[in-house]
Amino acid sequence: MSKDRVAFIGIGVMGKSMAGHLLDAGYPVTVYNRTKSKTDDLVARGAVWKDSPAAAAENADIVITIVGFPQDVEETYFGQQGVFKTLKPGALVIDMTTSSPLLAKKIAEEAASKDIGALDAPVSGGDLGAKEARLSIMVGGDPAAFERAKPLFEIMGKNIQLQGPAGSGQHTKMCNQIAIAASMVAIGESLAYAKSAGLDPKHVLASIETGAAGSWSLSNLAPRALDDNYDPGFFVKHFIKDMGIALDSAKEMGLKLPGLALAKDLYDRVAADGGADDGTHALFRFYFEGKQ
Repeated sequence: MSKDRVAFIGIGVMGKSMAGHLLDAGYPVTVYNRTKSKTDDLVARGAVWKDSPAAAAENADIVITIVGFPQDVEETYFGQQGVFKTLKPGALVIDMTTSSPLLAKKIAEEAASKDIGALDAPVSGGDLGAKEARLSIMVGGDPAAFERAKPLFEIMGKNIQLQGPAGSGQHTKMCNQIAIAASMVAIGESLAYAKSAGLDPKHVLASIETGAAGSWSLSNLAPRALDDNYDPGFFVKHFIKDMGIALDSAKEMGLKLPGLALAKDLYDRVAADGGADDGTHALFRFYFEGKQ
């Protein structure tokens, strides 16, 4: 039985590894990215380049997108060269961008009008999770579409959960980002305290990361910062986008999130200080330099 033809749109820090895993699993993959050179390695491995989302989607059975911002998602699906211009009935779209729950519902409604399946399936795990195919994948949409997509999800991730109807994946990702935002502030303050107390922060980490304070961010991002490595597993600018979506969604629900608002304010200042394209752990540097 032949495998579904996959169009993968968005070959960034995470998308490149995710598309690569699908290639390795034997799926025929076409790729599109605004910067063509970022697809060169995948094309060398057998992927086929297309020059627009519409061209990539034209003969696809499944379209996967993981782009930057909600406006990029909107353009990718609804633009003049968007996916919906060419995708055929019976196909499936999976947006794995962290984006707006309202936009996820809009995509699902448009897809349904064209007899196309749709899932919103944002991920967590960063560059390492993408490379090691152990992403957490949070999915919103129809159960039948979820079952169709599950074999692909299992190639890219480990923790795969259908959360509910369209938009539920994005809402779940907002829960994830809210929890991370608060913990990043706490880790920055903890490391700054260790330095100010004259302790070796790396030794402090060895003591606290396996106790009640332990977290993925503490074990994976704090060591990078202490080695002065701020390469992005996930960009500050994208985290700010996510926090903005969460705050907007919370406002619509009449919910106040003062901790998240504080974290976003700090990250806005990190970006203004030149750190927008650094990894999210650049917040720790902000604390080390006493700029908070």
